[in-house]
Amino acid sequence: MVPAKSSSFILLLLLAALSFLPACGEIPQEEPEVFYSETNEAPKTQTFRWSNGKMPKSFDPAKASAPPETDIVRAIYEGLTDTDPKTLKAVPAVAKYWKSADENRVWVFTLREDAVWSNGEKVTAKDFVRSWQRVAELGEEIPHHALLHNITGVHSTKAKSIDKAAGNKDREGKDKGRMPVNSSFSSANTQQESVFKKPQQQIAKIKTPTIGVEAVSDYELKVSLNEPDEEFPKLVAHPLFKPVYAGGRDFEDDEMNASIITNGAFRIASVGRDGVTLDREERYFDKNKVKLKRVKFVPSESADKALAAYKAGEVDVVTNANFEPLALKLLTPFVDFKRTTHSALNFYQFNVTREPFNDKRVREALAIAIDRNKLTEGEMEGAAKPAFDYLPFDVGREKKLGSDSGKAKELFEKSGFPNAEGFPKIKLLVNRNNVQEKIAKSVAKMWKEALNVDTEILIKGGKEFDEIRSSGEYDIVRRGVVLPTADETANMLVIFSDDKPETVAGADKTQKAESETEKSPVAQESANEKKSAETSSNPSGDEEELIIDTGVEKETILTEAEAIDSIPAIPLYFPTSYSLVKPYVLGFEMNTLDAPSLKNVYIDSLWQPKKKPGQS
Repeated sequence: MVPAKSSSFILLLLLAALSFLPACGEIPQEEPEVFYSETNEAPKTQTFRWSNGKMPKSFDPAKASAPPETDIVRAIYEGLTDTDPKTLKAVPAVAKYWKSADENRVWVFTLREDAVWSNGEKVTAKDFVRSWQRVAELGEEIPHHALLHNITGVHSTKAKSIDKAAGNKDREGKDKGRMPVNSSFSSANTQQESVFKKPQQQIAKIKTPTIGVEAVSDYELKVSLNEPDEEFPKLVAHPLFKPVYAGGRDFEDDEMNASIITNGAFRIASVGRDGVTLDREERYFDKNKVKLKRVKFVPSESADKALAAYKAGEVDVVTNANFEPLALKLLTPFVDFKRTTHSALNFYQFNVTREPFNDKRVREALAIAIDRNKLTEGEMEGAAKPAFDYLPFDVGREKKLGSDSGKAKELFEKSGFPNAEGFPKIKLLVNRNNVQEKIAKSVAKMWKEALNVDTEILIKGGKEFDEIRSSGEYDIVRRGVVLPTADETANMLVIFSDDKPETVAGADKTQKAESETEKSPVAQESANEKKSAETSSNPSGDEEELIIDTGVEKETILTEAEAIDSIPAIPLYFPTSYSLVKPYVLGFEMNTLDAPSLKNVYIDSLWQPKKKPGQS
C-alpha cells in the first residue's frame, strides 16, 4: 500500500506531466497553467473556506503571534487602524484619523462614534487603555511584547503574570506559533506555548494605567512614546493592539469560547473539531462593504492534506502549509500558486565589542564580500530572497549592501589588513541545523576567496548556544527575527534593541520537530536564540584606535538608514511563504506581513473555467 504522503506526490507528478502534454497534437501553449483542481464552477454562496494551518489555540489578540490565530483575530477584532493588504499602509479603522506632536513622540487618535461591540455597547478610548494595560501587565510571557516597549512606562509597570505571582514555574516548552512554511526560522520564543498552556489562568485586575496611554475623552486616545515614530499608526494595526472587551474578561476562563464579545467585521459562530466558523457581524460599522457572509477556517494536520482538500474543492484557499521542495516545484507553473517574500530577516550580527569588528570598515567589507544571490539560489534552493538591507518592504529599491569584492578588499586595506594579514580567525556562531551549517560554510568560503579570511564555525545548539552568546566569546552570531509590522521604528527596535525581543527567530509555523525539518532546506532551524548585548565601545589602546569610526555610537537605531550606515549586522536573506488561491476568490491579498484581510474578499459566483486549446 502506498503511503498517503507518497500517493499525493505521485498524483501531483501525474497532474504536472499531463498538464504539459500537447492537446490533440497541438504545440503546448506558453501561457501558465491553472491549478483549479477538480472544481468546474464557483460556489453560489458567499462562504469562504480557508485552510490556514492547524486548529487555533486562542482567540486572544494578546496571544496571537502567527496564523491561524492572527488570521482569526484580524477578522473578529477591529483596532485603531488596519493594514491595507496591498500597500501595507495604515488605514482608518476604529480611529477615524490621527495626528502627532512632539516630533512624533505623542499621538492622538480620534475614534469613530458608531463602532460597537457585538453586544451593542460602544467602543471607547477606555477600552483601548484597559486592553493595552492588560498586555503590558501580562509581560514578557506573551508573544510580541517587545512591540509595546516604545510606549512610555511599559518597562516600569513591574507587572507580573498570574502564573509567576502564584509561583508557577513549570511553564516551559517550545513555541508552537507558526510562521510561513519556508521561513528558515526557529521557534526560539518559549512564550506562546506558556500562554496557551493554562487556559484557566486568571488575569490580574487592571488598576490605574501606568503606561503612556490615556483616554482624553470617550473618543480620543493619547499615546506617548519614548522614541519618535512617524509610522506608529502602522504599528497599532498589529493584533496585539486590538481592544478586548472589559479588559480581557472573556479570556479568564475558556479561551475557545464562541460566545466571546468582539468588535470586528465578523463574529465567532461556532468552534468544533472541524474548525472555526465566523459569520458577518451585523453591528459592524462598515458591514455594507463586507461581502462574505460566512468564513470557515478548516484545520489541516499536514500540507499534503491541505493540498488534497484544495484539489478536491473542499477549500478555497491554502496558506501556512509546509510544502515539500518537490511539491513546490510541481506547483510553481500554476497561476493560483503564489510565492510571497515574508517579513522576517536572517542575518549575522557582529560582536562590536571585539576587535577588529569594532571597525565599521571591517564590518562593511565582510558584508559586501557575500554573494547573497548565490547563497539563496544555491544553499536555499531558491526558496528565499536575498537581503541587501534590513527590511523586505521595498523590493525594487537600490541594493544598499550588494556584493562588491573589489571594494571589500579596499576597505580591508584601509583598516590595516591588506590581504587579511594579521586579521584574526573569525569565530562564527551558528545554530546546530543543516541549513545554517551549509550557509555558514558557504559564507566562510566567500570570505576566504574575496578577503583571504579564515573562519572557525561554532555549531552549537540549545543551552550551549545561549551560553556562548551570553559570554560574548564569538565574533559574529547568526540571528533571525520575524518583523510583524510595517512600522520601521518598531522593526529596528526589535532587531537592534538591547531588550530581549519575543520575535527572535520567529515562530514554528510547521509545528515540526527539528529532526523532521532537515528534509527541506527552508524549514525549521534550531531554537532558543537570545538577544545579546549590542553596545558600542571604543577599543582600549593607542590614540589611532580611539578615533576609529565604529559607526555604532548611537545608543538606539531607529531607522534602516542608520542601520545601513553603521552596519551592526549583515542581512542575509528573507524567507518566502506560499499560498494557493482559487480563481473565483477575489480580494484575497497575500502580502509580506502575512496579513490578508477578509473585509475585501468575496466569491465570484459567475466564474467559469476557461477551456484549454483543443477542448470542445
